[in-house]
Amino acid sequence: MAPGQRQAISWMNGVPVSALFDDPFYSFQDGWAESAHVFLAGNDLPARLTDGFHVAELGFGTGLNLALLLSSWDGPGTMIYTAFEAYPLVGSDVRRALIRFPDAAPYIGLICALLKDGRVQTENARLELVFGDARTAMPAWTGSADAWFLDGFAPQRNPELWGAELMAEVARHTCSGGTFATYTAAGEVRRALSAAGFEVTRTAGFGRKRHMSRGVLR
Repeated sequence: MAPGQRQAISWMNGVPVSALFDDPFYSFQDGWAESAHVFLAGNDLPARLTDGFHVAELGFGTGLNLALLLSSWDGPGTMIYTAFEAYPLVGSDVRRALIRFPDAAPYIGLICALLKDGRVQTENARLELVFGDARTAMPAWTGSADAWFLDGFAPQRNPELWGAELMAEVARHTCSGGTFATYTAAGEVRRALSAAGFEVTRTAGFGRKRHMSRGVLR
């Protein structure tokens, strides 16, 4: 499958599973709670959110993390969000994935519009979805994030999204004192992020996952 093509999925207990990477898009236990634990708490959000705060994400997936972020932000001012996605989902699959989370329901239409158009502006958020391989798209990106959601599929299944060169690009596109959070505690990922300039901490994961990683740019 070439980057930019729509991604085929299967369903297991109501959770979408990537046919390309044979990996679920979120926890079978509770995807909403997992995202809150890993990506919000891991980046000290929503406490840090303020006008102009920029969140960037590797791996847009179902848009669940964006829905969670939007539910945590009501201004005043404009929050900025950018995501990179090589294999976007179709809107019908996004709707089926998110409708099970009541707090995500108000944002389903917006997320589907973002998947269609790549840019959406609301009263208090400016959203951008960059289609294509992040390894080539990110070097050309001119933005800089205050917080990163690193949410690609598992490193052993999707190693391209966790390589040292891409993690160095993440650091290069991070504001001074900016942070990252990810569900994985894989040693090669933590080493790549540390080499890129982050102070990396392994901390308690969600549910059955013993550990996750978070960090701040040194």
